Amino acid sequence: MARAITVQPMTPKLGAEIAGVDLSQPLDEGTVAEIREALLAHHVIVFRDQQLTPDDQIRFGRCFGELDTHPFVEGMPAHPEIIEIITEPDDVFNFGGGWHTDVTFLEEPDLGSILYGIDVPDAGGDTLFANQHAAYEALSDTIKGFLDGLVAVHSAGPQYAPGGYSTRSKSMKTKNVDLADRSVRHPVVRTHPETGRKALYVNRAFTTRIEGLKYDESAALLEFLFTHAVREPFTCRLRWEPGTLAMWDNRSVQHYALFDYRGHRRRMHRITVKGDRPR
Repeated sequence: MARAITVQPMTPKLGAEIAGVDLSQPLDEGTVAEIREALLAHHVIVFRDQQLTPDDQIRFGRCFGELDTHPFVEGMPAHPEIIEIITEPDDVFNFGGGWHTDVTFLEEPDLGSILYGIDVPDAGGDTLFANQHAAYEALSDTIKGFLDGLVAVHSAGPQYAPGGYSTRSKSMKTKNVDLADRSVRHPVVRTHPETGRKALYVNRAFTTRIEGLKYDESAALLEFLFTHAVREPFTCRLRWEPGTLAMWDNRSVQHYALFDYRGHRRRMHRITVKGDRPR
């Protein structure tokens, strides 16, 4: 049976561009299955030249599960599932800057994020991704053995508590910031619920410490893992164009929204699909 879509890998480690599908139209079960297969294989999937309304993006996201609403960022009034990620020409901060995995401060972090480019700079504003399966698998067996079973604490406080980095955007409104300092516990090494592959599951934005270690020990180990997790061999880079839609698997990747386009406007729409408790 001929495939309904074509999948072109972006790098050997992660990322693929998908052609042959119009996301403005309802998708049949076979096409959704092929897209899910590509997501599990490549962790980041990209669709070019899409002309999508908010309802179109929401319908596509629901192919993968129930959609989430962000606990600390206001969504669009008519579409609370959608965050408008806007950077104005005079902004000095951007949303999503720095390596991170989305919302690991939740008890059940989101399965995936789906970002649609509307207004993008002629140059700059790319997004970097890092494969956390590859990062884990590149470690020595000794380090793997030490990490397996460790638990890390995650919190939204560094980003969303009053004065946090993600509260400084002029264009995006935060909410519930008094609740941002709450913390949750997740394994340092997560097993993907669909593929069974292990991945590092700590990130510089939201992981605050590792339980059972002294402060200096925890800080040193986390710094090593933060740096190792985003080494160049594990990464790919996405150049945005108007009409580009990207979906990534938050169970297996980190990402970084570059801010190298000051003086220019960038507007994106983001939705997320609810996930499960990391194990």
